[in-house]
Amino acid sequence: MFYRLNIWLAVLSVTAMLSACSPSLREAQDVVAQADSLWHAGQMYGVDAGDSATLAHAYETLNVIPFPFREGLGLGSSYAHACYHYGKLLRAKGNPVAAMEVFINATHSRTRDYHILGRVYNNMGDICHLAEEFQMSFVMFEQSGDMFLRDKDTLSYYYVLNDMAFELAEQGKKDSCFLITHELINLDKEGDMLTSYCCVSQAQACLKKQEYDSVIHYVYKCQSIREESAMALLLAQAYSYMEIRDSAVFYAELVLEKEPTLEERNNALYILTNDDDTKDRQAVLETAGERSDMQKLIEIKRSKHAQAVQLLEEEINRKPDRRWIFTLVAVLLFVLIAFAFVYLLKKRKEHRRLIQDIHAQKQIHTQLSKTIDTLSNLHEAHSNEIMADIDKSCQILRNNQDIHNHLHWNNYNEMCEYANRYLYNIIIQLQPFNLSEKEIRLCVLVLIKATTEQMVELIPYAHSGLGKFKYTIARKLGTTTSKMREFMLDLLR
Repeated sequence: MFYRLNIWLAVLSVTAMLSACSPSLREAQDVVAQADSLWHAGQMYGVDAGDSATLAHAYETLNVIPFPFREGLGLGSSYAHACYHYGKLLRAKGNPVAAMEVFINATHSRTRDYHILGRVYNNMGDICHLAEEFQMSFVMFEQSGDMFLRDKDTLSYYYVLNDMAFELAEQGKKDSCFLITHELINLDKEGDMLTSYCCVSQAQACLKKQEYDSVIHYVYKCQSIREESAMALLLAQAYSYMEIRDSAVFYAELVLEKEPTLEERNNALYILTNDDDTKDRQAVLETAGERSDMQKLIEIKRSKHAQAVQLLEEEINRKPDRRWIFTLVAVLLFVLIAFAFVYLLKKRKEHRRLIQDIHAQKQIHTQLSKTIDTLSNLHEAHSNEIMADIDKSCQILRNNQDIHNHLHWNNYNEMCEYANRYLYNIIIQLQPFNLSEKEIRLCVLVLIKATTEQMVELIPYAHSGLGKFKYTIARKLGTTTSKMREFMLDLLR
């Protein structure tokens, strides 16, 4: 008897609360609608227009309503939108921890507005990225992509796939990154913005793999976004690692002329501190001091985002507290009895639509998986063709009686041009290792499997010292003498 009394009191309390909040609910919905309008116009409520306190109040008004009643009143979507706008505002004001809490609440809204959920998960992925938690960021972008697929928003889905590729690049997983980006570039019919962002991911992957020539190559393919500060920074870093200091300094200064992030500014200042030979000691000290201040700001920012990620991890690992479920179930039963017929009809329609969405999603995933498998097979086949072609060219050169003239041995530049043409740019691939002309020549002979006599004759080099010479080159390449040729073939795959 006492338990039934508690149930009735809970029902009456919630009913009274909703009746008292009706004007506030309408005001909250109006604020969310205004925020949506500004969002679609490319602006932010609480920054470009509107009052941040008003948006916070609208969020709190919708947040205090228990889930079943919020959904029953048709406020689930409004609540999710309020979470999205308020979370973005908190991020803009430098409070990622509070923003993450609001975004997590949005994922619990049970709304069918998959587009807004996709945006929410995307923001959560960005927060994880800024905390340098790249694997967690990848998972959040994956969730975002699933939401956009449910919403049938393929363009947003493609951009999220590139976000996932970028996180793979940050983890040094170049092959996985390139599998995704190559497929996206093929899907980009206009070959414009999406392709440019894919090239950014590819450039970042190459930077992590220390393939600096490739970094420059992919940055120059970013036609639509080449003027952004991130592009200039990639070029500055690539040239700095290649010890082309004047170019590195030029692009580092270009980064500072744009509107760089704290991290971009810090990296540009690092290059200017270490690579700019034109500055006097005082100027270098000033640059280093500015960079030191920047690093403190970055550490504070990273620490805040790390706390936000910790909040997300706790949410993922949290076991739900179900003690309130008995009273909630009783209240739901009371509501269901009153609206049973209408509710069942609505759920049947939603169930059919959900099955159709899931079926469509599975088809898209299956097709994408098949496409990725096909691309992987094509890549392997192409790699095998390259190896076969190289072996054929090496055999022809090795067996040529006039190998000296055939390789243009007396003219180093012509020899390099010939080797690049018929041995798949082997000279270009060896450039990052800073080998001498004589070492490059021996590498070419090792690649074509020339005999010891041919090596001694063509280098020229004493027969007794040839082994030590090869050992020195192998150490520069980061391999062993016996695996030199295999190492160079891996560079060409």
